[in-house]
Amino acid sequence: MSDRPSDERKFVVIDGNEVPYVPGQTILQAAAGIDVEIPTICWDPRLTPAGACRMCLVEVEGSRLMQPACAMKTAPGMVVRTTTPRVERNRKFIVSLHLADTIADREVAEDNNPSKLFELVDTYGTAGEWPHVESPRQGRPHDDNPWVLFRPDRCIACSLCTRYCDQVEAVSAITLAHRGAHTTISTADGRGLRDTTCELCGGCIDVCPTGAMTERQAVLWGKPERELEKVRTTCNFCGVGCQLDLNVDREAGRIVKATSPPPGTTVNDGNLCVKGRFANDFVHHPDRLTTPLVRDVESGQLVPASWEQALERAVEGLQRVADEHGADALGFISSSRCTVEENYLMQKMARAAFGTQNVHQCAAT
Repeated sequence: MSDRPSDERKFVVIDGNEVPYVPGQTILQAAAGIDVEIPTICWDPRLTPAGACRMCLVEVEGSRLMQPACAMKTAPGMVVRTTTPRVERNRKFIVSLHLADTIADREVAEDNNPSKLFELVDTYGTAGEWPHVESPRQGRPHDDNPWVLFRPDRCIACSLCTRYCDQVEAVSAITLAHRGAHTTISTADGRGLRDTTCELCGGCIDVCPTGAMTERQAVLWGKPERELEKVRTTCNFCGVGCQLDLNVDREAGRIVKATSPPPGTTVNDGNLCVKGRFANDFVHHPDRLTTPLVRDVESGQLVPASWEQALERAVEGLQRVADEHGADALGFISSSRCTVEENYLMQKMARAAFGTQNVHQCAAT
């Protein structure tokens, strides 16, 4: 007996649950709306569905073949089943095929980034042991860039990284090359990333489900991501306010790498630029200032001071110039790295507190 809804114009049915029909919505999106989890490998909410990994296949009433939930649009009256024995067998089979195509040792595979593939193994298991075949994939020729590392023996050719590079960053620095088992990630003419349009955003690292794309310096550090503590913070390189997670080795007291939060959770939608992703080594630089400095009146040398002392010295200096030469003798320069609120306070201090219009910053138009 069919479990079609009584009013086919308004609902689809997923695992017996009526879901309001939304034009253009995929089965995956509709299922997520009622907390029905359908596994994926090659899907990302920021990208056009590719249906390449086949993990999200589900049964649709009236269709002889299973359909990819990430790509198939819902229709009024559609009945979907996501947990039938046939579907479960398919998921175990697909996981087994992917495992046979990549590093099967979990400790090795997760030496830096968590492997989404092994999370699926935990959830669905495998359809028996499949012999691992030495991957014929080859990486780019020697690439001396110190940030992004491609390890072809871990790649399953899901195309997430190339699609992200094309659709989100719109730079198309990497692409799929060759055919069949030799399909691999490459660049135009096999050039190194620094000789391409790559902006070194590191997005390819974040979306990779197997650790084939990873951060070179983090690999050299030698600790897997699961042993690092994630600390959410705001990037300090511009005023956009992108959120990022600093991966901290507490034992060493050091930031190992920066990763982006999941898409849809922050203002930057899981994206970072080259500065947010890789420019964090200044934190541990020996020349970094960690306390305010003020100039000693007698020796003329810069000496450490408290924030209260430094702010008091600044107020005294500004007030003295304004008293002796007038407010327009002062100029206030803010920064595009400040937030909108901080820049607002700077112009408020210049105009309201000191009475001058001499306030500017590099991003002003």
